[in-house]
Amino acid sequence: MNTSPLLPILSVRPVLDRLTSLARTHERDATLIPGLAVTEEEVAANPPVALEQIVDEFGGIVLRDQTLLTLLVEDRTDVGPYTLLGDAATFYPLFETPEAAVILTLDEEGAPGAVFGIGEDLALHLAAPDLGTYLERFADALAATLDGLDPALEGEERDEAAEQLMNDHLFTQVLGLADPDPALDVPLRSPSDSAVPELPAGALAVADLREAPVGARVDLMEADVPGDPLELHVAWRAGGRAVVLLGG
Repeated sequence: MNTSPLLPILSVRPVLDRLTSLARTHERDATLIPGLAVTEEEVAANPPVALEQIVDEFGGIVLRDQTLLTLLVEDRTDVGPYTLLGDAATFYPLFETPEAAVILTLDEEGAPGAVFGIGEDLALHLAAPDLGTYLERFADALAATLDGLDPALEGEERDEAAEQLMNDHLFTQVLGLADPDPALDVPLRSPSDSAVPELPAGALAVADLREAPVGARVDLMEADVPGDPLELHVAWRAGGRAVVLLGG
């Protein structure tokens, strides 16, 4: 039985109200994905128990027919950006393309932690220390994008402009689409050299992001561990702020 604590909707109420307002005042471009308690359509999503209160009221945001934020993922996969992430119960996608994703980390009890972006190179980029902070960051980017769209643009030109603006304001940083800043790299160290407590059995390397800033990057493919890097998988500790590489 999952005993994970519910994330209280009151903790994210202001940002959910802001996102809802942005969608309603920019109906030409943004669409609100309704929550489970208000939608009339059957939804096959199985979100984490900890998000139960939130997903009853809020499902996500679509911008120009592209889903840029969702808490109601219907089809899960373990390929592409998720190749090294291990069990699906340890993370939940908030945004995904075939090559990249934004995920919410989940601990062994299902409690949500930090949010990471995953680029094409499978590197992890710390997007926010928690879901509420990521939603605020997303709302800032969405507001800037909606305000920045040229009213004269239509059709594909408007779609492309919206995508570029969201990249400029959010996804370039979160997904590592620009050249990485070496100053933000967090190394993977031997477990014997790590101060992270309660490491799981089989830990091969640990990246400690507990004091790292947003934007910190962990290059999983550069880990100096035996075997094929693609056969490794990740576990989380310290609310997702410690990345542990385990053997396949």
